[in-house]
Amino acid sequence: MLGAVGAFVGMSAVAGLLVTAAVTPAIAVTGMAANDSIGVFEGLPEYLEIGQLAQPTTIYAKNGDQDVQLATFYSQNRLPVTFSQISQAAKDAAIAGEDPRFYSHGGVDIQGTMRGVLSTVVGHDVQGGSSITQQYVKNVLLQKCEAMPVKTKEQKAKYQTCVVDSTGVSPDRKVKEMKYAIGVEKKYSKDDILAGYLNIAGFGGSVYGIEAAAKYYFNTSAAALTPAQAASLIAIVNEPTTLKIDSPDSKSNGAANGYAKNKERRDYILNKMYQYKKLTKVQYDEAVKTPVTPVITPSVRGCQTAGGSAYFCDYVQRIVQNDPSFGADKDTRAANFNRGGYKIYTTIDLTLQQTAEETMASYVPPTYGDVQLGASLVGVQPGTGRVLYMAQNKHYSQDPDVLMDPAYTSVNYSTDLDYGGSNGFQVGSTYKVFTLAEWLKQGHSLYESVNANVRTYNQSQFKDSCGQWGGSWRPTNDSPGEEGYRTAQNATTNSINTAFVAMALQLDLCEIKKDAEAFGVHDAAGVPLKSNPASVLGTNNVAPLTMATAFAGIANNGLTCTPIAIDKIVSGDGKEIAPPASKCTQSVDPAVARAMAYALKGPIEGGTASGTNTTGVDMLGKTGTTDGNKQLWLIAATTKVAGAYWVGNIEGDTDMRRIYPTHGSSPASLRDNVMNAVMTTAVNKYGGDAFPRPDNKLLQGAQVTIPDLTGKSPDDAKSILNGLGLDGVDGTAVDSAAPAGTVAGTDPAAGTSVTKGNGVTIYTSNGSLVPLPNVVGQKLSDAQKALSQFSVKVTGGSNKDGIVEAMDPGAGTPAKPGSTVTLKIAAAEPSPGVGK
Repeated sequence: MLGAVGAFVGMSAVAGLLVTAAVTPAIAVTGMAANDSIGVFEGLPEYLEIGQLAQPTTIYAKNGDQDVQLATFYSQNRLPVTFSQISQAAKDAAIAGEDPRFYSHGGVDIQGTMRGVLSTVVGHDVQGGSSITQQYVKNVLLQKCEAMPVKTKEQKAKYQTCVVDSTGVSPDRKVKEMKYAIGVEKKYSKDDILAGYLNIAGFGGSVYGIEAAAKYYFNTSAAALTPAQAASLIAIVNEPTTLKIDSPDSKSNGAANGYAKNKERRDYILNKMYQYKKLTKVQYDEAVKTPVTPVITPSVRGCQTAGGSAYFCDYVQRIVQNDPSFGADKDTRAANFNRGGYKIYTTIDLTLQQTAEETMASYVPPTYGDVQLGASLVGVQPGTGRVLYMAQNKHYSQDPDVLMDPAYTSVNYSTDLDYGGSNGFQVGSTYKVFTLAEWLKQGHSLYESVNANVRTYNQSQFKDSCGQWGGSWRPTNDSPGEEGYRTAQNATTNSINTAFVAMALQLDLCEIKKDAEAFGVHDAAGVPLKSNPASVLGTNNVAPLTMATAFAGIANNGLTCTPIAIDKIVSGDGKEIAPPASKCTQSVDPAVARAMAYALKGPIEGGTASGTNTTGVDMLGKTGTTDGNKQLWLIAATTKVAGAYWVGNIEGDTDMRRIYPTHGSSPASLRDNVMNAVMTTAVNKYGGDAFPRPDNKLLQGAQVTIPDLTGKSPDDAKSILNGLGLDGVDGTAVDSAAPAGTVAGTDPAAGTSVTKGNGVTIYTSNGSLVPLPNVVGQKLSDAQKALSQFSVKVTGGSNKDGIVEAMDPGAGTPAKPGSTVTLKIAAAEPSPGVGK
């Protein structure tokens, strides 16, 4: 064995020996087949692709012109720095402690290698002897392993194989490492290799790289490290688990014994620095006397550091994890997010966010007795889809222990299930806007009326080209006194259920669903939207962000833009990556959108949301309330900002009009206040334009003149009215000269112009009246005789031969038997006088 070592030494002494020659005896000593291993050595690629180091990803928000850090994510806490940003003490400590001949060898230290071989021969193990370049190579290979997914059994096996191939104790691996080291030395400068090594090295736990280590252990920078601090950090690299200095209670290496193990290695390195003249005697003595005094400064990671913006932060994180542009599958995307060093600049407006958080905190507590109370405020920018604020009543956490507290949740109430959200919530009457859209698309107008009386429907009466429905259904209204004929505008302003059901009866339910989808509306859990008759009143489960987006589309002339949360992404190597872009779609014709916006000003200006707008800027909006007041909504929009507010039951059936968690009032009574606070801040910052007046055709609709239907049968009259787009309504029987059972008249009367859809009351004749004959010009006696046949009382005049000059009622007037007719007799002409 000693002969083999001697042969190794002899061979390595040959001037200018290549590492290949130095490796061959080691192979022989360990019993490996020389030819095979030399073949392996020669067949290895000469250069190692270094690749990008794992770096933290940081999410930023904008506060004026300043980028504010919301949260940081990492699997390895690393902050890469350049060679010039590392103190000379740290560089010297690394070289003195790990590779004193670093600047003189070609990647493999021959003396160190011989020392390692000797250790292998004596101890039957491969140890030591690795140059800084070789350690750098090993860490680069290990980094590639760390980027691999490890969820499945097969993935874990591949990962473990990779780790063994990168760090395992075998001559084969050492040969590969040497060859790579030689290649690295050919491609990179010594300074670059040293900087790379100090950036990639592990310093215990999740701390990687000299900059992150300096911040974590001493709350300083790599550039400001003292010799004592630098030597302590380089000591950790030698044995991270044993020598790290963040466990003050450790008996072998803790505060009580001055972190003895670390200090021992530290002082060894300091001695080497002094030995190689990197420290003066004074500097060395001072450094050795310096106690190891860590100032542990953890780098907190994750969205919980984002405070009230945590749910928005979580949404951004999930956008990256769901977007194929960040990786082929979710595991790859998650790894890239935690290792890619992205700088993600988001859309959130911290001014609006602060108002949303403060308003939420004021009006909806995180807990309230045994009520599973939840609430969300979320806003977007019309025309861009940029998400401007996102807040909710709960506190954010992903920690299972913390989540035992009902004040905390990991669920984002604003978003879809796939983006960290819930299954959504029934949207109530906010969904009526899509029936309104279809109503207008089909040529109806805002001032067209429908019969809003409560009635029982057979659901098969409703047209639905997406499906068929059956069974009876009797929808009612939220408040009494909302029946009768109602215009579409009045129905919108006052959110009258029965009117919207009557509107839907004239439409295709499938098309109403398609209108909702055109505005980007979808079920939060990803199931298809329902199109049954009850869906008109908002039974679909939708996320608040989705509804805010839809109303932004209405406010933006019908152009709906999908929500985005990221403005810009810069990768770890400084290159910009295109963020997920908003897709804008013309949901309805702009003329229809203008009419929708006009109608939706009604709830804000005097309807169900009349306390929402005190800004003087045009605002549209709609309230929503589900059965039993389980879920409450209010969505509002200007041309610049659209926001949705939901408050209700996460689970359970508590009536939101019968609890009083804040301000002595119920959530139902306070929703206007909540939205007023947020929208006022939005208007103050972004302003808002006036909504344009809709076309008169969609506002007033076609005007129809009511025909004279006198004498027609009621059925014929209704048929004529229906053909004109009017609704014939049965009135009472009235006194009339028309034949009994036929139409006596209408209200409005014949000749009146009305909007299509209006109801026209049809009055039928009881046949009790007869038209009076014309007796003007007849002698009184003849007139009395003629009128007596109509059983009327005749008054006026006494001269039987007098001539009737006028009659009241007039000729042709229908009169009842027993009624009075007054005759006026002309004065008698005087007789001629006798002449003289």
